[in-house]
Amino acid sequence: MNRIFLDVHALQTVPPSNLNRDDTGAPKSAVYGGVPRARVSSQAWKRATRGYFNTAQLLDPSELGVRTKKVAELLATRITDRDASIAEADALRLAAAVIETATGMKLAVPERKARGAKAKAAAGKETADEAPRSKYLLFLSARQLDGLAALAIDGAADITAYLTDKDNKARAKRIADTGHSVDIALFGRMVADSTDFNVDAACQVAHAISVHRVDNESDYFTAVDDANTDAESGAGMIGTVDFNSATLYRYAAVSVHQLAANLGEGQRDDEPLATPVRRAVEAFVHAFIASLPTGKINTFGHHTLPDAVVVTLRATRPISFVAAFEEPVTAESGSGHLREASDRLAAYIPEIERAYGDEESTRTWVLRVGSATGKLAGVGEEASSLTSLVEAVGGAVAERLEKPA
Repeated sequence: MNRIFLDVHALQTVPPSNLNRDDTGAPKSAVYGGVPRARVSSQAWKRATRGYFNTAQLLDPSELGVRTKKVAELLATRITDRDASIAEADALRLAAAVIETATGMKLAVPERKARGAKAKAAAGKETADEAPRSKYLLFLSARQLDGLAALAIDGAADITAYLTDKDNKARAKRIADTGHSVDIALFGRMVADSTDFNVDAACQVAHAISVHRVDNESDYFTAVDDANTDAESGAGMIGTVDFNSATLYRYAAVSVHQLAANLGEGQRDDEPLATPVRRAVEAFVHAFIASLPTGKINTFGHHTLPDAVVVTLRATRPISFVAAFEEPVTAESGSGHLREASDRLAAYIPEIERAYGDEESTRTWVLRVGSATGKLAGVGEEASSLTSLVEAVGGAVAERLEKPA
């Protein structure tokens, strides 16, 4: 298969906000180019991207997965939905047995819940069966859960004997390791105790960092007790919230050929390989650009979208343009950071492409807003809207996938 890499770059300005907190509650930060920068972790933006698949209905629920420790409960619900004659407790037992066989991961009732149940039993109180959970978050697609539910029902009469059979055991493993959802194919799956169950991620997301120096600030606030009388002065509570504001450089890369390999198993027979891959690429590009981490969003209302997006399709290797901002952008009085950041990017991209790019196999698109991003217009094919950008990128990906290797 052809090597195809997709790079997505964005410049996005956020007002006072705390998108992604560290263990002290302060906005995350990093030192780059010798100065402190605002930072939003890759995990935070991947989570926002996955959530946007659902909220914007970019993908059908059948094409998505669930990452949870409560996998036995999730599968048990699917079992009882398919066969109402199976009791809830029996469904949990079937689900746990099937998951352990399929993934090699042991499930157990959390220690705290087990102690609570034991204490209730000792006191003569009635206890309900506690659901076992996985030690790690387990990522399974809707199709995998449906397949495992069907398998559990087939072996419901004696699940232990059923799963002892070599063919049934192999079937369980095959179900859990094929038919990956789009989010599993993109972001991968890691199970420390069962490495053969892992899925290599087709997508890499960088930590977003500010293009300029950022120092965190602190907001002192008070809250009034509505029930206080005039005789009761003072606040009901006081506190502080840390925040910053920044123009961020965001970057993600998708290995399209790896995505195709991850999605290749379990697709419909009447659907060419390029179709689900194109759908996944379009959903990712749309969601990554439009999504936003929601940390402290009720406090700050930091709803913004990127001022500039550059998407590059290439056959060589992923290339981040973050080095354009290794020397921090400094704003002249009243000028802001966006214009200088856009100018820097517009100058850097042709230079890096001249030195390392492959002109024949590289295509670039630009989506921008406002006069401050004007110099980026010459970097690639201008898209008039996010929709047209997504469609153009998806069409180019499908075209390359269909070319003979």
